[in-house]
Amino acid sequence: MPVFLLNESLAFPPPHYAEADGLLAVGGDLSTERLLLAYKKGVFPWFNPDEPILWWSPDPRCVLLPSQVLISKSMRQVLRRGQFIFSFDNDFETVIRLCQAPRAYSDSTWISEEIIEAYCKLHELGYAHSLEVRLADSGALVGGLYGVSLGKAFFGESMFSKVSNASKAAFIMLAQWAQEQQFSMVDCQMHTAHLERLGATMLQRSLFLKMLLRNNQLPTMQGSWAHFVLEPHL
Repeated sequence: MPVFLLNESLAFPPPHYAEADGLLAVGGDLSTERLLLAYKKGVFPWFNPDEPILWWSPDPRCVLLPSQVLISKSMRQVLRRGQFIFSFDNDFETVIRLCQAPRAYSDSTWISEEIIEAYCKLHELGYAHSLEVRLADSGALVGGLYGVSLGKAFFGESMFSKVSNASKAAFIMLAQWAQEQQFSMVDCQMHTAHLERLGATMLQRSLFLKMLLRNNQLPTMQGSWAHFVLEPHL
């Protein structure tokens, strides 16, 4: 199939037209309206700063069903020790900028200033959320993640860790909270061994889109999530 070129129209081609690697379309913009439509269609942006905007719909899709999160014995011990404290939406821009920082295995990052501006706007409108992990003794921000929530689904975008186990703790806390709130899924987008060890599984795109179609009929928890109390359940 050809890769589609987007124009000013707020529309995406059907996701099953994507190439084998998941690339569906090129171009468009990162307006709030287009981003929200993309997530409802099972599409997300992912591109390097020197590239045009690339839109993806991989098959299969990496997804966590919240009840299936895996917590290793060592992570249970970490969480029981209480070295971390957790919060939602206390420092969204800092979280996304820490996710932007280059990793040890790469000098580049896909989170451009354009991405930061677009997702900070989504956050201001109550659609994008951050989960912060701080050290209990100092309050230092050492881990976290961010993503977009629509209906009863959370579409994860990126996470970071400055100390051992902080990103794992963030992911586990998100999954436990999502289960409490009766969320159907945490979309992890692309497979990694790290996510698989935490319980994420690969779903055929057709099944993912069926779940998404049902999810789109549900009300969104729009607004700040800062009032939620996050504590691990072990």
